[in-house]
Amino acid sequence: MKCYRYLFSFFFVFFLFPKESFGQNNRISTSNSIGWYTYFGTFKLSDKIGLHTEYQWRRANVITDWQQSLLRVGVNYSFRPNMLFRLGYGWVETFPYGEYPLNGFGKQFTEHRIFQMMQLSQKEGSVDFSHRFMLEQRFVGKYSSANSKREDEFPLLNRIRYMFRAQVPLKGNALKDKTPYLAVYDEVFVGFGKHVNANVFDQNRIGVLLGYRFSNNFRLEGGYLNQTVQYGRQINGKNVFQYNNGIILNSNFTFDLTDKKSP
Repeated sequence: MKCYRYLFSFFFVFFLFPKESFGQNNRISTSNSIGWYTYFGTFKLSDKIGLHTEYQWRRANVITDWQQSLLRVGVNYSFRPNMLFRLGYGWVETFPYGEYPLNGFGKQFTEHRIFQMMQLSQKEGSVDFSHRFMLEQRFVGKYSSANSKREDEFPLLNRIRYMFRAQVPLKGNALKDKTPYLAVYDEVFVGFGKHVNANVFDQNRIGVLLGYRFSNNFRLEGGYLNQTVQYGRQINGKNVFQYNNGIILNSNFTFDLTDKKSP
């Protein structure tokens, strides 16, 4: 019962966090309905080394319009069974969606990312916990004017992220094949460095998911996603906060490419 109390306490605190923290009158608020549809694939090359592949099809108005396209690849290194390192690259296209586009000229823009990640995992009773720390070097496209056809600059923006996730099987005491599970997570994003703008607090995401592990090679999970975004620019001297709510569907594949043949 102690582990279940952790889950419910986590959900209660972080579900209320964004609106309570940012619901003030000196800012502009806007909202959207979103749908994120994602693929995660891990290719195990040896006991310690693997290849991470990922694509996220992020949509506004649940599914009808583009929000963002994100492709990410990386190399994994398992320092210990509960400690994973990843070095990788991300290519992101962000589209002009919603009442206030992220780009001040209402244009689509490209972002190139280099990232370093460390993930720690632990188990308490039947609950699996994970802590993910990510450092990103983001080269975000900018337009010098509304008449510019392409981005003129790609200034470097630095960002650090932390995600806490708790996962509990809904049958038995461990996540095995043909087992449903419940997962909740929160991830906070903080900008820093020379080019940080109005958004030192950059973003917060909350997810509540129901999942099913079909086998050791495939898991499917889906549920509710809350995304709070602070813009890097102001409008009429006010900070802009975007509150997005919608659905998320994750497909997780694991491919073991190690040679398991007996000598």
